[in-house]
Amino acid sequence: MALRHAVLAALLDGETSGYELAKAFDLGVANFWYAQPQQLYAELTRLERDGLVAGREVVQENRPTKRLFTVTAAGLAELDDFAAACAKPSFVRDDLMVKVRAADHLDPGVLAEQLAERAEFAQAKIDLFERMLHGMRGGREEADFLREGERIGPYLTCLRGLAFERGNRDWCREAIAVLAQRGAAVAEGRQAGTEGR
Repeated sequence: MALRHAVLAALLDGETSGYELAKAFDLGVANFWYAQPQQLYAELTRLERDGLVAGREVVQENRPTKRLFTVTAAGLAELDDFAAACAKPSFVRDDLMVKVRAADHLDPGVLAEQLAERAEFAQAKIDLFERMLHGMRGGREEADFLREGERIGPYLTCLRGLAFERGNRDWCREAIAVLAQRGAAVAEGRQAGTEGR
C-alpha cells in the first residue's frame, strides 16, 4: 500500500484540510498507517497534481486562508483499483520485541520498565479508541451501528486498533510478570546457595 491510498481513504469522510488530515492520521489512521504531517502535505500536492483529489481555498476571517481537499472520481477509481489488488500480509518492526528476544542477556529491571511504558502507552490508545468508537456510534448500541451506520469503515479500523492495543497491553503485562517471577526465582536460588555455605 502506498501513502496515497491511506490519504484517499482518510479523505472519504468529506472535505478536509491538510491540518485536519494530519489530526485524523494521528488519531484514527495511525493504528494502521503512520505518516509525518510534512509527508501528508507533500502527498496531497501529488494527489492534486494527479487529479485524484481536488483542492479549493477558503478565506477565513482573522486566520490564514486554508485549502480543503476532496476525493475526485479518479481518486475513487484509484481506491477501487487498490481494493481489487491482493492484500499483502503486514509485517511488524518493533525495537522492544528485539530487546525482549534478548531478555536473557539484558537487565530485566530496565526491560520491565520499558514494557511498563509500552503498556501505559497502549492503555492510553485503548482509552482513545474507546472514546472514538463511542463518538462514532452516537449513543447507539454497537450491533445497531454496525448494521445501520452510515460509514462503518472507520469504525472497523478503530476496532482493529483497539484489539491491537489491548493485545499489546496484555502481552506487556504478561512479560513483566514472567520477568518478575524469573527474577524472584533467581534471587531465591542465590539466597539458598548463600545459606548453604
